[in-house]
Amino acid sequence: MNPKEEKEAKELIKKIVLLNAIRYEGKATPKPIFSKLLGEYPQFRKNVKAVAPIISKIVQEINELPLGRQKEIVAKNWPEALVEEKVEEIKQLPPLPNAKKYDKVVTRFSPNPDFVLHLGSARAILLSYDYAKMYNGSFILRFEDTDSKTKKPKLEFYDAVREDLDWLGCKWDSEFIQSDRLPIYYEHAEELIKAGNAYVCVCEREVFQEKSRAGKACPCRVLSVDENLVRWNQMLNGVYADGEAVVRVKTDLSHPNPAVRDWPALRIVDTKKFPHPRVGSKYRVWPLYNFSTGVDDHLMGITHIIRGKEHLTNQARQEYMYKHFGWTYPETIHYGRLKITGASLSKSEIVKGMDSGLYKSWDDPRLATLAALRRRGITAEAIHSLIVDVGPKPQDVVLAWKNLYAHNRKQIDPTAKRYFFVQNPVKLVVDAVPHDFMVQAPFHPDCPEMGVRRFEVKPKNGEAVLLISSDDVETVKGKSAVRLMDLFNFKVKTIKDDVVRADFLGESYEEAKQLGAPLIHWVPADSGVACEVVMPDASVAKGVAEDACRALTVNEIVQFQRFGFARVDHVDNKKLTAYFAHR
Repeated sequence: MNPKEEKEAKELIKKIVLLNAIRYEGKATPKPIFSKLLGEYPQFRKNVKAVAPIISKIVQEINELPLGRQKEIVAKNWPEALVEEKVEEIKQLPPLPNAKKYDKVVTRFSPNPDFVLHLGSARAILLSYDYAKMYNGSFILRFEDTDSKTKKPKLEFYDAVREDLDWLGCKWDSEFIQSDRLPIYYEHAEELIKAGNAYVCVCEREVFQEKSRAGKACPCRVLSVDENLVRWNQMLNGVYADGEAVVRVKTDLSHPNPAVRDWPALRIVDTKKFPHPRVGSKYRVWPLYNFSTGVDDHLMGITHIIRGKEHLTNQARQEYMYKHFGWTYPETIHYGRLKITGASLSKSEIVKGMDSGLYKSWDDPRLATLAALRRRGITAEAIHSLIVDVGPKPQDVVLAWKNLYAHNRKQIDPTAKRYFFVQNPVKLVVDAVPHDFMVQAPFHPDCPEMGVRRFEVKPKNGEAVLLISSDDVETVKGKSAVRLMDLFNFKVKTIKDDVVRADFLGESYEEAKQLGAPLIHWVPADSGVACEVVMPDASVAKGVAEDACRALTVNEIVQFQRFGFARVDHVDNKKLTAYFAHR
């Protein structure tokens, strides 16, 4: 290192050390300073041994100064760098209402296994799980699979739900499947009938609705308990067919919401036409949502129900049933709808897209299903952080993808290794290259312990052939200088027939910086591995990734420099396939 380079190094190191010291209450540490210096000023990599003792000496000198003096020096020499560090507020969920009233807080997530889970589902899962753990309570997974007619469950989705919960890190304390609990629902239905709080209605649906809207009782409501018990047994024994009889819970016929008036609790299903995927045709009388859910919430000791505000009407219905049984209704938190711009969380729209062939699978990158997000490299921790950030507020929330990406970037940026991926490669031929280059580029600019990737550039008769992205042809055109990252500088002579010809300018990064040279990535010609990156719109970016990518493993999340973060989906010696996460 010559005197000029040493002076430059000391000045840069002093600035970095001072800013590091101010950030950490006046005490800097050498390791992050070393990483930052080599990451931002790669020209010092060739002088690592000379730089290390300079860093140690300056750290010692700066740490002996009081914090106030450190700030004064920075303010005098680099005022633009002295930005107050904002202490990021740690987001926390608001307290549960009346939690102290219960010996143990119990929450539940209760999906219908007729569909995969998506980002909206994550809200119910994570809020319920976090609150249970916050109060050292229990978190229950309950499959609500009692509708084989209109929301038919599918066996594949039971395990898909479990897999998603495992991935989110939400381990449930106990699991229930409602299709195993039919005798329990029958017992409670009969109890209501015997108490005169429910009846079997055989009116045509339109007739009942007309009377209900008028606030009048249907003829079945005034039948005796014995007559209703006979009808109940006839429902169980097959006397009534599908649609001919339902059990209704008595409510207030003058309730302002007609949907609450004498709501249906159990119905008959033609199990030959609509067999259940788990129990087949074993049962013909099936509970509807409000009855089975209401009964189970009580029997399972649920203390707090956390769900969308579209369930407010369901609460009004269930509260009548709870009053009939003499039960206390759980605490409820109803949050607003969650939407993400540019992605559909509508089950019907996604199913329609699957049926039409628009989407190839549940993890299609255009979807916001948890499977799709996982395949793209969105982490469970990022989703968790986003949901806590949104919280259980009752207002509707509209998110942009960038909100989720910001949370994900915080998770993956510190650990994602850096690589070069050249999309739609174009040849760059550089003349007058004076010698061979053995390049060592860090896997991560802030983590030297991660190691380096190695490149070898061997010019023939002074001519070096490399590959650059076709998008960078416009970037380099007309520039007085261009810097190949971690390599050397060049100037374009001609661009013809998809070949860029250039002259070698030098190796100095500082010189390139002074000339305002753009930095572009590259791979040596006749090297690398074929690479395809599946983008969020399902298009495919094709190109060449550097040789070091052959050592990647499936599910590893990397950063293709100047391109973006991606998750490795497949890799072998011939081809690498990755799914794009975000920039």
